[in-house]
Amino acid sequence: MTPIFDPADALGTEWREGRWLGRIDRGDGPSPVLVVGGIVHDMSRVAPTVAELVADGLLDHTAGEPIGDLAKLGLSPDGTPRLLSPIDFQCVKAAGVTFAVSALERVIEELARGDPGAATAVRERLETRVGGGLAAVVPGTEEAAALKVALIEEGLWSQYLEVAIGPDAEVFTKAASLSTVGWGSAVGVRSDSTWNNPEPEVVLLVDPTGRTVGATLGNDVNLRDFEGRSALLLGKAKDNNASCSLGAFVRLFDDSFTMDDVRSASVALRIEGEDGYVLDGASAMDQISRDPEELVRQTMSEHQYPDGFVLFLGTLFAPTKDRDEPGRGFTHKVGDTVSIASPRLGRLLNPVTTSKAAPEWTFGVTALVRNLAARGLLSKRT
Repeated sequence: MTPIFDPADALGTEWREGRWLGRIDRGDGPSPVLVVGGIVHDMSRVAPTVAELVADGLLDHTAGEPIGDLAKLGLSPDGTPRLLSPIDFQCVKAAGVTFAVSALERVIEELARGDPGAATAVRERLETRVGGGLAAVVPGTEEAAALKVALIEEGLWSQYLEVAIGPDAEVFTKAASLSTVGWGSAVGVRSDSTWNNPEPEVVLLVDPTGRTVGATLGNDVNLRDFEGRSALLLGKAKDNNASCSLGAFVRLFDDSFTMDDVRSASVALRIEGEDGYVLDGASAMDQISRDPEELVRQTMSEHQYPDGFVLFLGTLFAPTKDRDEPGRGFTHKVGDTVSIASPRLGRLLNPVTTSKAAPEWTFGVTALVRNLAARGLLSKRT
């Protein structure tokens, strides 16, 4: 069943107070929009893409065409007007192992060789040695280096701990431009994966100069069996059809919503299965081991992003509640519904299917450019 879009749910109770950036298709193709005071403004005649709006700082809604109240447009993920993922040409980056609990889970995946049945024993051994102490370690410090030596001596060192407490953050490319799915669309897991989970995260929108302009919610769908067998399978574990979703709109920074609100955000997760299984989890951004601005800095330290990028900040959530067999933890089933919510960013809702069964991604860069040209939106601005 297609979920019904309600801005008070998808964007939260502050949806009329916040300033929001996204994309919709009114029937002729994708258009960037700004939502201010609850009114949607089509910005396609100002700049044809979200990337250009952000890069050139064209975020004044009064220059666009007001097309109605967001609550009355009748947006849906598969109808007209259609709600799309809020980004287009931006590169999709992700920071991994940024929370102590998720770091331990990545180590467990590796030491268990991707076998969920072996994870319990590994988890007990690792938690006995490290426990919550990892959360207090500042990455790149002498204390972190001393812990590394101790864990190596006990045979518990992992490449995941290297990026958790070492000087360099893990930053990888999660998905291709234009391949992300939006609110209400199905997210996909590989059909040959037997151990996987959602990753509820706050996602930053960053312009080409490295300035963060806003934030949204995201699901960095992860295959624990693939990545656990080998970190060299990260590409297969992370980048698959429909394996990356983003919130309905990006909330733009202003006087009432800033990076400090990201730093203090709480993110709630709920998974509901057709089998009656329910799992609740939470992620608190104040427990992140690297500041969001440091993660942005490391992403751009020796790379340029002329169309800007979005950056997933990682998650504290690590699902261990058994679903079927004792000791085997959680894995998705087709038909699950994933809800990711944060009070000031709203709620991202996605049903779960396989990457093979999800709608194929066919609308890429070439298709978008051709569409914009046919609509007369590529002429040079004056």
